[in-house]
Amino acid sequence: MGILSGLDSLGLGNLSSADLYEEAPVKPVVEKKEEPEQKKRELRYASEQDFVFGKTYTCPVCDQEFKNPTMRSNKARMIGTDMDLRPRYYQVDPIKYDVVCCPICGFAALTRYSDQLTYPQARLIRENISKNFQGLEVKEVLSYDDAIVRYQLALANAMVKRARASEKAYICLKMAWLVRGKMDSFDFDPSSQNGGIYSAEEDEKELLKNALDGFLNARQNERPPICGMDNGTVDYLVAALAYECGEIETSAKMVGLVLQSNSVNKRTKDMARDLKEKVVELLRKSYYSQSI
Repeated sequence: MGILSGLDSLGLGNLSSADLYEEAPVKPVVEKKEEPEQKKRELRYASEQDFVFGKTYTCPVCDQEFKNPTMRSNKARMIGTDMDLRPRYYQVDPIKYDVVCCPICGFAALTRYSDQLTYPQARLIRENISKNFQGLEVKEVLSYDDAIVRYQLALANAMVKRARASEKAYICLKMAWLVRGKMDSFDFDPSSQNGGIYSAEEDEKELLKNALDGFLNARQNERPPICGMDNGTVDYLVAALAYECGEIETSAKMVGLVLQSNSVNKRTKDMARDLKEKVVELLRKSYYSQSI
C-alpha cells in the first residue's frame, strides 16, 4: 500500500500520490475467595481503555471543540527500546495515541506540533483538506489500523501546510513504529487488503526510507533541537535508519560521527557502539561474499 492509501475512505484520495518532500513554493477473570460475610470481588488485568481518556481540544482550523483519545500521563510502563529509538511498553502502545485529529474538518498533527499552526497554514488545510474531508469516526480506543489512518491524515496535513522536513520525517518514523507494533501484536484483519505480514513489512521499509530522507534533509537545513532531539541523537537515529534501509556506508559514517563527538551522552554512545558492531559485521560479510 502507499503510505497515504488509507485517506481514500476519508475523501482525500487526491493526496494519496502526493510527493512527500516536494519543496514549497487479556487474561481470564480470577475469582478471589472471600470470607462468607465479605462481598465477592473480581480481579482483572488492565485493559487499554484504562490507559486512555478523551481529552478536549479546540481545533485551530475550524474552531470546533472535539475529544481526542489521549494517553494518561505516566500510566504506561516502558520495557525497552529498539535500535531506531522506538520505545516499547507493557500492555499498551502509546504511539497509537500521539496524533491530535479533528473529526470535523480533518486537521491532524502530532501532539508536539498540534498547537503550532499559523494562520496561513490553517488556510491551506481548509482549502486542501477540509473542503473534501468526509469525517472521521470518534473512538475511545484505537486499533493499529485506526491509528495508522490518523497518522496518514497528519502526514497529509504536514504536506499541505508545507511543514519542515523534520516534522514529516518524524511522522513517517512513528508510522513505521506503528506498523512494527502491529506486526508484533499480530493485529491483522484478514478481510483487509493491507492485512498481510508481507505488506506490513514493505510498508515499514518505505516509511523508514522516507524518515531517513527527511532527517538527512533536516540535518542539513534545520537548527537543533530537531523534533526535540539534539545533534548527537539525530546523528545516531540517521545511522540506525540507514542501517535498516541497507545504506551501510551512510550508517558507518554517522556512527563514526557519534562516537567521535564529545557532546554525545553515554547512553547514545553505547547504542552507537552496538550499532557499529552490526555495521562492521555486515561490511565483513559483504567483503567476503565479493572476494569469493
